[in-house]
Amino acid sequence: MEPTDERTEPEPTFAGETVLVTGAARGIGRACAVRFAERGATVVGGDRLDQSETAATCAGLPGAFESVTADVTDPAAVEALVERAADTGRVDTVVNVAGIVAREPLATHDGEPWERSVAVNLTAPFRIAREAAPHLRTTGGAVVNVSSIYGQIGAAERAGYVSTKAGVEGLTRALAAELGEDGVRANAVAPGFIETPMTEPYAEDDAARERFRERAALKRLGDPEEVASVVSFLASDDASFVTGETVLVDGGRATVE
Repeated sequence: MEPTDERTEPEPTFAGETVLVTGAARGIGRACAVRFAERGATVVGGDRLDQSETAATCAGLPGAFESVTADVTDPAAVEALVERAADTGRVDTVVNVAGIVAREPLATHDGEPWERSVAVNLTAPFRIAREAAPHLRTTGGAVVNVSSIYGQIGAAERAGYVSTKAGVEGLTRALAAELGEDGVRANAVAPGFIETPMTEPYAEDDAARERFRERAALKRLGDPEEVASVVSFLASDDASFVTGETVLVDGGRATVE
């Protein structure tokens, strides 16, 4: 077949559906918001950061994007965020992306980074899933949580991050077990090193970036869009019999010693 320069428009897989995405201001969250909007969804993005760039990227796409300023550690803000999504008439998918990572050796750990990691990375996804569950039960929707490869393989000086990401995978399995009888699926993705603003401090020079490349079987770093594509698959009918799973999106990092 001869190559062509013609672009194929994405199929409107999520037309008429509402997708709630946290952490939508940048990185993986923004990529997820754009991907769902490309495929026809109304996306409600929740973030404490400015989401104007995400909104601008989504402008003109088949779907729509609405920005809601929300700190996911604030229970009242979480409730308001879910209510705003429900005001569209339905909630079909919840994508929990918002997260933080902190480097803190045990010897100097004062507890605050741990508490903050738990609040953002684990408690927030739980609260959002709890608030959204009645709406998801109505639509037979899906939850997709963003974990990390480090929730499975561990990392020094990242006790809070590693522990909470492992917890996210446990939460995902618990949601799958509890919500499955109502047709709600819950899955997670575990990215490897993805080039985002959050990971920039950990690849601050060429030597560091090369180490991350070498640790992956594909010998490269990942893009947020590559994670978003797996997230959208797990939210779609193509994954209608998949629940309780964590899909590694790590370029083979877990397979390389």
